Amino acid sequence: MTQAITHGMVCAAQPEAAEAGADELRAGGNVVDAAIAAALVQTVVDPQMCGIAGMGNMQIYMPGQGIHTSIDFHGRAPLAVRPDMWADRILHEAQDGWGFILKDRVNEIGYQAVTTPMSLRAFDTALRRFGTRSLADVMAPAVDYARQGVLVRPHVSEFWNLPPSAGRDANIGIVTKYSATRKIYVKPDGRVLAVGDLLRNPDMASTLERIATNGVDDFYRGALAKEIVADMEAHGGLLSQADLEQCEVEEKTPLWGTYRGHRIATNHPPGGGIQLIEMLNILEHFDLQGMGHNSAEYIRVVSEAMKIATADKDAKVGDPRFYDVPVTELTSKSYAAAMAERIRRGERANVPRFNAGGAESKHTTQICVVDTQGNAFTMTHTLGQPSGVVTDGLGFMYNGAMAVFDPRPGRAGSLAAGKARFTALSPTIVFKNDRPYLVLGAPGATYITMGNLQVILNVLEFGMSAEQAVCAPRFAAVSNTIELSNRILHATERALCNQGYTVKRHAQSYTFAWVHAIRIQDAVLDGGADPATGGLAIAV
Repeated sequence: MTQAITHGMVCAAQPEAAEAGADELRAGGNVVDAAIAAALVQTVVDPQMCGIAGMGNMQIYMPGQGIHTSIDFHGRAPLAVRPDMWADRILHEAQDGWGFILKDRVNEIGYQAVTTPMSLRAFDTALRRFGTRSLADVMAPAVDYARQGVLVRPHVSEFWNLPPSAGRDANIGIVTKYSATRKIYVKPDGRVLAVGDLLRNPDMASTLERIATNGVDDFYRGALAKEIVADMEAHGGLLSQADLEQCEVEEKTPLWGTYRGHRIATNHPPGGGIQLIEMLNILEHFDLQGMGHNSAEYIRVVSEAMKIATADKDAKVGDPRFYDVPVTELTSKSYAAAMAERIRRGERANVPRFNAGGAESKHTTQICVVDTQGNAFTMTHTLGQPSGVVTDGLGFMYNGAMAVFDPRPGRAGSLAAGKARFTALSPTIVFKNDRPYLVLGAPGATYITMGNLQVILNVLEFGMSAEQAVCAPRFAAVSNTIELSNRILHATERALCNQGYTVKRHAQSYTFAWVHAIRIQDAVLDGGADPATGGLAIAV
């Protein structure tokens, strides 16, 4: 969509969140004010995709103030974690690499699945450092939605009702297993709220008001912290008061790459920006335009780059505090040239998986904001995997981000106290002539970098608008299988099969991450919200 611009544009996966951000811009707030207002609304209206007890990464660009920074707020394994504590529980690894299936799902559902809750700390830090409004000010729309209620959207209901896969239980247990959670999401007759029902969460409204009144430290060190820790201790959780007190964000300069004269600013490990730069470096060696968009040869070449980056991620990328990640090697042009030559020779990358099961569902969301002063903000935040746990009376759900640690000791993603797990979160800004040209990010677990990659290529190689780039059919290769959305031509699928590839067609027309983007072209903004989420881009 393209509209006349006065203050800027907000693009988010939920209409309510986009509107809250747009209202902040209209009222004179900057991109950070707008983004945090939108993000807080997201925690209320899409409470299994994100939350104040979640994690994520944001990138902030404000050239007039000399600001360009990446704020990382990945959750960390509690101090009580031991590297081998789940080694005897492994059933298999997910086919797409998104976590391990353990006996009793102890790593993904319940109190032991919770890592440190970082999102609230990050929202507050960004506002205090770079915003113009207080947390209490931008929190007001979220409080209103929590108290008055919001309609359950199809995207939310679809997530709750996904059937079991790959040995996991159905997602419905996330909102039905625990009594404090059931009272929010389940009707008196025992049925879970359906599309169009009103979701009210007065406990969350009260918690947000307590934070607005007493400050964020109440959540990490004060009365709220005591309630959180008491609940964890009563139910065998790993999270402690010491863990809460150590919750601090990490601010870094962005991780940089280039692609055909454009500069790419993304995030460092344990985020997925390293994969994005590696894939772009490889693909720079091919005439993608000449192949034709989503032709069989285009999909083959891009998929091989995806597989190489995925295998490298699995073997070499983890938390830099605990693992020596070869960032310089994986993002180098020379390494990419060698990988591109392998693809030209027809070699096929191998993505090993441990006793692999099927692909998993995704639990993340996205917000992009741009204004007419050239400021830009992009944030991907998540619960990682909703734990299903709500402390009675507090209303918010905790992350279940322990799910993606590798329970096998001695590996890049293995368990360790205080360690962050890898995520594919990769909020990114593409620069053209030293000005932001494309601001984007996506939810979608291991598919995030693959979705972001394709939207970048759609814009830079094929001249698409943000909306066209986001809506174009996507594919992915995060294993040895090439996965196709249902709008990829069947003739293309046959051509790939004839080359000996294992190909899987998905029923969904819009899948493999839910990308949101804003393009800045000659001072005109156009935005694209992924149709699968029912999101919205609003110009103000």
